[in-house]
Amino acid sequence: MSALTPASEVILRHTDEFTERRVLFAGDLQDSLPAQLEAAEVRVHTNQYHHGQMLSQALGENVQYSLLADADVVGGCDTLIYYWPKSKQEAQFQLTNLLSLLPVGSHVFVIGENRAGVRSAEPMLEGLCTLQKIDSARRCGLYYGRLEQQPEFDADAWWQSYVVADVTVKTLPGVFSRDALDPGSMLLLGTFSEDIKGSVLDIGCGAGVVGAVLGTHFAKVKLTLSDVNAAALEASRATLAANGLEGNVIASNVYSDIRGRFDMIVSNPPFHEGLQTSLHAAEMLIRGAASHLHIGGKLRIVANAFLPYADILDATFGSHEVLAQTGRFKVYQAELGRPPRASKKKSKR
Repeated sequence: MSALTPASEVILRHTDEFTERRVLFAGDLQDSLPAQLEAAEVRVHTNQYHHGQMLSQALGENVQYSLLADADVVGGCDTLIYYWPKSKQEAQFQLTNLLSLLPVGSHVFVIGENRAGVRSAEPMLEGLCTLQKIDSARRCGLYYGRLEQQPEFDADAWWQSYVVADVTVKTLPGVFSRDALDPGSMLLLGTFSEDIKGSVLDIGCGAGVVGAVLGTHFAKVKLTLSDVNAAALEASRATLAANGLEGNVIASNVYSDIRGRFDMIVSNPPFHEGLQTSLHAAEMLIRGAASHLHIGGKLRIVANAFLPYADILDATFGSHEVLAQTGRFKVYQAELGRPPRASKKKSKR
């Protein structure tokens, strides 16, 4: 999060607007601009755990990581800088939550990449905040308006559900596979034909689909589900509860908050940071697995076929196998073997 994103570079062109304002950053913020901005006060609301971790180092308690913004955090601000995410539904969910807490008359800035659909901000907020485009650069659009009316926000109204393999999946806007199970995860689930037992860690759990299916069909599985996205964690808890399952659901940036070792680690790892391709999290997942598996434990992941994970698996585990593949996806598995014993040197007489 060191280099500024194009969206933040556009905001920097308007820094004089914020020097005397109490600013709240929210949305798909991916860099450290809040720690650099000169303003009367700067606060941050994020639903991405790793972003909150980074910004807390500079801003301390002025950073809130949660699914829903807190009235005490938002209500003390007079300016919102909202970073448009790649999901329109997620934007609508977050903006409705934030604007329901901001005082009427607050300044509202919406910034985002054109290819992410930031233009939708104008019609989305019609009747609440009349937005106008005030800048365009770095393939981004910046929109500004004043809050005219607070919307009503009911978090319960945003939940959706669907069924996969006799499992009820609960989802929220911004959660991966919100409307239906994605083909990659479907392929991954199809590889679990043998009896699975022991401790299973699902990294990047999304709505908790994979963990819930394993917990439903294999009685001897002990589940731990982790993700950076607050909406995903809330959805995973709801999915487990809807199916009468128990499991530990925790916020973790890959292994940052994971303790102990597991019999299996499963994942459909992300390869995007916002709209940009990034293999960093997946590489951390593979390389760190050896330190979080029991001897004989297995890492099983699904990935787009074009991604270069085979070499990383071999470098980490010594070998791997492909359990299933289609034209788009591959399911990889690697097993943690015992380290070779050091040979004893014969003593000379």
